[in-house]
Amino acid sequence: MPRAELVVVGCSWGGLEALGRVLQLLPASFEPPVVAAQHRSADPAGDGLAAALAGISALPVREVDDKDRVQPRTVYVAPADYHLMVTRAGFELSVDEPVRFSRPSIDVLFESAADEYRAGVVGVLLTGANADGTAGLARIREFGGLTLVQDPATAERPEMPAAAVAAGVADRVLPLDGIAAALARLGGVRDGPGAAT
Repeated sequence: MPRAELVVVGCSWGGLEALGRVLQLLPASFEPPVVAAQHRSADPAGDGLAAALAGISALPVREVDDKDRVQPRTVYVAPADYHLMVTRAGFELSVDEPVRFSRPSIDVLFESAADEYRAGVVGVLLTGANADGTAGLARIREFGGLTLVQDPATAERPEMPAAAVAAGVADRVLPLDGIAAALARLGGVRDGPGAAT
């Protein structure tokens, strides 16, 4: 996989810190859009997660609105209590039933990305306390994409990455800094990660 077209990230318990660390290490020149789904309760402020990540990311971070276009060099965050699907035409939000007790579901995001971007998608699964994301990573691999999973030993909650490792759907198992470095290479960043720190 020489170049990523899209990066999708899933996380749950401990995800703000883990996702924040990865984004902190990606420079503003990182080209592929990054789309993240984190399990969280509804935020009355609307975009609290996006605002928190924007404070540490060199890339702009925004919460997705339905029908938004997918733009490069941007981080998109699924709104609380909505499933997020991504196509080449744009984003779609749904209030369908939770999947694995979660909405947004990581599997829903990952599977939509795999169906649309095929070998151009990189799936990243971080810390979390259930098995959401494993089926989505399997779909990404099936269609030729790359799957990166946080080393469970480094995760605040290891259950989510451990489930993916046990299922054999992780192409690479890495600590957070290693995930950022791998993404930088796949995103065509010449200077590597760290420019945003």
